[in-house]
Amino acid sequence: MRILMLSWEYPPHIIGGMGAHVADITPALAAEGIEVMVVTPRLREGKPDEVPSARIRVVRVPIPTMDAASFIGFVAHANQELERAARDLYLQVGGFDLIHTHDWLTARTAIGLKQYWRIPLIATIHATERGRGRGALHGEQALHIDGVEWQLTYEAWRIIVCSHFMSRQLHETLRTPLDKIDVVPNGTHIRPSPFASTEARLAFRRKYASDDEYIVFYVGRIVYEKGLHVLLDAWPRVLRQVGARLVIAGSGPYLDTLKAQARALGLEKRVIFTGFISDEERDSLYYVADVTTFPSLYEPFGIVVLEAFAAGSPVVVSQTGGLMEVVRKDETGLFVRPGDPESLAQGILSTVQCPDRSSMRVANAWQEVHDLYNWQHIARETITIYQRVYTEWQASGWGKRPSLPPEGPSFLPSGPGTDAGEG
Repeated sequence: MRILMLSWEYPPHIIGGMGAHVADITPALAAEGIEVMVVTPRLREGKPDEVPSARIRVVRVPIPTMDAASFIGFVAHANQELERAARDLYLQVGGFDLIHTHDWLTARTAIGLKQYWRIPLIATIHATERGRGRGALHGEQALHIDGVEWQLTYEAWRIIVCSHFMSRQLHETLRTPLDKIDVVPNGTHIRPSPFASTEARLAFRRKYASDDEYIVFYVGRIVYEKGLHVLLDAWPRVLRQVGARLVIAGSGPYLDTLKAQARALGLEKRVIFTGFISDEERDSLYYVADVTTFPSLYEPFGIVVLEAFAAGSPVVVSQTGGLMEVVRKDETGLFVRPGDPESLAQGILSTVQCPDRSSMRVANAWQEVHDLYNWQHIARETITIYQRVYTEWQASGWGKRPSLPPEGPSFLPSGPGTDAGEG
């Protein structure tokens, strides 16, 4: 089976959980015999056309420089380039059995190609604009994105989400039928310790804290919904009881606001903003952190939690969204009330002040990652969905008619005025 995979993010361009998911599921699918052709915009370095293994090909499409005045226009233009590249690839390889796209940013390409080639479309929805806006849509851009998300869920044959929380959200906000949605969790890899010796571990740790200080770690996108402003408000409460350094790794539009908040709280010497870090640095920080925390206000799943589990780092998370499905209360991690600095501070303090209980949760979490959240298992669940859709499509009448004329544009208008009911 040959799959066209469309994603706005793919290594070396990874910003959040979507990019990490696509980067990991692609080789896992290939290992199970699926041929995966990835088409993605070339937003960072990377070869324009790469064959990293026998069953994977990655086409990174050059796109115009972003117009700062119109992100929506930039995405639309980029989708035109992605579609052209996908059509060229189709002719080179002899066609695709299915299209699998990720989130709204590549939706226009996916929908257009679905109608042009008359083959089924599967969409993985990692997050929604309404979720990021805490149930509301703020401004014309948010309204536009919400409309594209609706159309994508309408046009797709099946929808994959990473949690039951996301399934409910799509049903409630985008009116997606529950029987059209499949829940397949995210995963991670269990990697060996990056440190060859205790001395090497200590040397790395001393880059961030002295030996008598705890390290509390966050890694991810720096956006409002991750709750990092709550973490900064909690930090003075932690420091009143223990010596510690807070390490916040990642980049995003909220970074300057957080730095200003840290200055206003007098925390410049107790909080380290690393900016973007490499995977190697991230993994090393997981291994030396005394607490890894994710105080999200909105979180569809949280791959980073699984990464912390796999590295043996004690976890403190907000009791919200998909985190409530990944973390088992008091068994694999601690929950705190979302948006509550006092609750977050207590969760962090309890973790470092009760090491025996923390060690028990770490052991349970590691075993859960090993048993449930491995990419081989997730790839097989995804392939089952591919096979179901392909079989249903073969048995149907849809797609057996002539395709759209090659000279016409394949982008379709938003809304229910398309023939998407067939697919």
